[in-house]
Amino acid sequence: MMWSEKYRPKNLLEMIGNEEAKESFVKWIAKWVKGTKPLLLVGPPGIGKTTMAMLCARQFGYDLISLNASDVRNKQRIQDILNPVLGNLSVLGKAMIFVDEVDGIHGRSDFGGVGALVDILKEPTVPIILAANSDNSDKMKDIKKATTTIRMRPIPPRLLRFYLEEILRREGASLKIGTMIKLVLDSRGDIRSILNSSQALVSGFEPQTDKSFETTDIESAINAFFKAKSPEEALLILYSLRIDPQEKINAFYSSVITSSLSKEEMKMMLDVISEADMLYGKIMREQQWRLLRYLDSILVRLYKIGTTVRYSQYNLSWPLITRLRWDGKAIKELEANLAKRMHVSRSTFATFYLPYMLACIKNKTLVMDLNENENAIIQKEMAITK
Repeated sequence: MMWSEKYRPKNLLEMIGNEEAKESFVKWIAKWVKGTKPLLLVGPPGIGKTTMAMLCARQFGYDLISLNASDVRNKQRIQDILNPVLGNLSVLGKAMIFVDEVDGIHGRSDFGGVGALVDILKEPTVPIILAANSDNSDKMKDIKKATTTIRMRPIPPRLLRFYLEEILRREGASLKIGTMIKLVLDSRGDIRSILNSSQALVSGFEPQTDKSFETTDIESAINAFFKAKSPEEALLILYSLRIDPQEKINAFYSSVITSSLSKEEMKMMLDVISEADMLYGKIMREQQWRLLRYLDSILVRLYKIGTTVRYSQYNLSWPLITRLRWDGKAIKELEANLAKRMHVSRSTFATFYLPYMLACIKNKTLVMDLNENENAIIQKEMAITK
């Protein structure tokens, strides 16, 4: 088991550092009544914002409903998720809502999510906790006005060193004093980082640094990962695979997608790969290279004893690549035009309407007044279904 999970605090008293923040948090939840301003936890990654919310819910008897930025970017999506919770309290029990990385829902990918979330924050019927790495952006103003902010600080180096020494003592392990000091300073108060790095060093591997990659044999590493005897061994193999992160993600994707797996296993593994890809996308967009240390902690969840996954380089055929490249834009335009005519979203049209329309047109039970381009696209789509 990873030390970061093995030594995750079981109650608020076991959390180290941020004593004032914990005290403010407890006072807020203890006095909470309908209409109380939601809470905004602000601080860098790895210092315990999510852990604090989880422990608080457990200790005060709440059922925690966790969301992240990808869940609340779309107005309809956030209403579909939260309205049943906010309107059926007696049915759903004692609910508490936690939205992580709320500072990441802005930008071009925000389709009304911020406005819908702020409306909910203004009239809360259940305790709501938000977490953000930073609140300096102008785009966070509306959220800040509707919440009470609690700032969490990185764990002081002295306290972090004492904590690391205690963990090493419990594990019957040791590190040189110089190594411990370097780990403490490099972690910048990030508890998850220092525990993962320490465990890797104690096990005989040096963890991957943020921007230093060395090309190795991808095939051997991927096969060794899935043949590992334990999750700890699998993680150490990931650390040793010093290649570009996107290549690492692509290698796992190509291996999983070409393997004979059950629907449940395939879904689970693709969800993990998707989460890893989203993290790397965030790193590239915001240049937060220190988050790269968490990539392997996500990918290690692909490990399962006895899995049949083996390395495979997945290549699409050239005709299919060409069709995706040239027809993809046209298909999206068709979806946009017809979705507008039918007064539904593009995703709803593509998921529910288009397959039905293609089947009807193919069986000559539906005739549509389309222009030449739209008709050509429909014909291509019909060819695919044959």
